[in-house]
Amino acid sequence: MGFEVLLKGSNLIRLLEGLAVALKISLISVAISIVLGTILGVIMSMDNKVIKGITRVYLEIVRIMPQLVLLFIVYFGATKVMGINISAEASSVIVFSFWGIAEMSDLVRGALKGIPAIQYESGIALGLSPVQTNIYVIIPQVIRRLIPLSINLITRMIKTTSLIMMIGIVEVLKVGQQIIEANRNSSPNAAFGVFLTIFVLYFIACWPISRFSKYLERKWET
Repeated sequence: MGFEVLLKGSNLIRLLEGLAVALKISLISVAISIVLGTILGVIMSMDNKVIKGITRVYLEIVRIMPQLVLLFIVYFGATKVMGINISAEASSVIVFSFWGIAEMSDLVRGALKGIPAIQYESGIALGLSPVQTNIYVIIPQVIRRLIPLSINLITRMIKTTSLIMMIGIVEVLKVGQQIIEANRNSSPNAAFGVFLTIFVLYFIACWPISRFSKYLERKWET
């Protein structure tokens, strides 16, 4: 079934190293996206027409433009047009962070806007200051709403890193293709075994994140 090619030489280790590259890029991008996206989301929740206009354009660009096109623009375009030498990994982090910040900020904005005004009023009525109301009443509700949505974003970013092979980064999918090409004659079924293994590796990488999300949801409900 093609699994035997993984036992040749260091093929399996190469796949794991490729997965490590993809996870490193995605996790760096996730960290940047969560921090900056949360800050931008709070800003977006303010009633300011200028801010709303600018962020609307930003969100529409991210939603309309495919990540692959953004990768090409940053990696190939910036190098030629601006004369900036950006590595493939740095380009990937920039693009995925650009995408992740937009997605995370919209999630935060939606979560904040979804809190009924009566929650703020109830906190004030109980004698809490505005800061205390946000800390003890609003933020816990926002976090509870954000947990499943943000975890979904994280897993999507991990899976979408497969696009980085298009700009020459040797991640897990690129390594898989190299192994298949090298064993095309000796093992015609190599593609099945290699790609199924890559599927399992992605599942192993994303499943703990999903389970951690369930744990956090239960914890915040208590």
